[in-house]
Amino acid sequence: MPSSRIAVSGSSGLIGAALVRSLRADGHEVARLVRRPARTGDEVEWDPQRGYVDVAGLVGCDAIVHLAGAGVGDHRWTEAYKREIRDSRVLGTAAVAEAVASLDTPPRVLLSGSAIGFYGDTGSSPVDESAPPGDGFLPSVCEEWEAATAAAEEAGVRTAHARTGLVVGREGGAWGRLFPLFKAGLGGKLGNGRQYWSFIALHDHVAALRHILDTESLAGPVNLTGPRPVTNAEVTAAMGRVLRRPTLFPAPAPALKLVLGEFAEDVLGSQRVIPAKLLDSGFSFAFPDIDGAIRAALR
Repeated sequence: MPSSRIAVSGSSGLIGAALVRSLRADGHEVARLVRRPARTGDEVEWDPQRGYVDVAGLVGCDAIVHLAGAGVGDHRWTEAYKREIRDSRVLGTAAVAEAVASLDTPPRVLLSGSAIGFYGDTGSSPVDESAPPGDGFLPSVCEEWEAATAAAEEAGVRTAHARTGLVVGREGGAWGRLFPLFKAGLGGKLGNGRQYWSFIALHDHVAALRHILDTESLAGPVNLTGPRPVTNAEVTAAMGRVLRRPTLFPAPAPALKLVLGEFAEDVLGSQRVIPAKLLDSGFSFAFPDIDGAIRAALR
C-alpha cells in the first residue's frame, strides 16, 4: 500500500499498538480512535456505547482497522460482564461501520476484528473459513460482531473480519499471562492438554492484518492463526524447551472451572483452525511453528 491515512481503534491493546508501530515505521499516517476528546491531530474521538464517532476525523482515510473490544479473559463471566463483552464489540462495530458509510468518500477497506471463538469447540477436526458457527456465548457474540459491519458493506466498502486466534505476545493476551508462570517454573498443561490451540505469532498477526489491507481479493471472514495448530500439551512442552524451565504444575479442569467459571469451558475447548484464505492468497508466515513464535515473542 502506498503511504496512506489509516484509522485504528483499539490502538492501545497488544495487537493495535504493534500495528500502529508497524504502519508508522513504513510512513503511513495513523489516526487513533480514543474514548475522550481528541488532543492531537492523530486522534479521533469516539464513544462506542453512544454509537458516536467524530466522522470528520475519518475524512481522507484509505482504510479503517477496528480492533476495540473488552477483554474476554479480563474478568469472571458474570451476566454484567458478558453484556460488556458483547456490547463493546457489537455497538462499537456498528458505530464505526455507520460512520464509514456516511462519508462522501469512504475508505476502500474496513478491517474489523473478530475471533476464532466463532467456531466454538471443534475438537480435533480442522476447520477453515467455510465452517459454520458453533454453539454458546462466544460464537453468538462473534456472529453479531461480524454482522454489525453491515452498513459499511452496503455502502460498497470491502469489509473483512479478522478471526483472531491465540496471539503469542509477551505484553498481553493469553501468553502475557503464561510467560510469567512458565518463567517462574510454575507452568503446566491445562486440563488434559489434548485441546488444540490455534496460535499465531504477534509479528505474523500484524503482517497478516497488513496483507488483508493490501489484498483486494480478501473480504469476509479471514482466519488469523498459524498454519500448524498444536495441542495445549505441545504448547506446554514448547514453553519448557524455549524457557528451559520445568512444566510440572498442571491445572486440572475442576480447578479451572472453580477459578474461571463459565470461561473455563472455552479455555478447555479445542479449536483446530486453519488460515485457508491467508494461505490461498499467498501470505507467508515468518513463525509457523510454536517454538519460533515463542522465541519471537521473547525477542
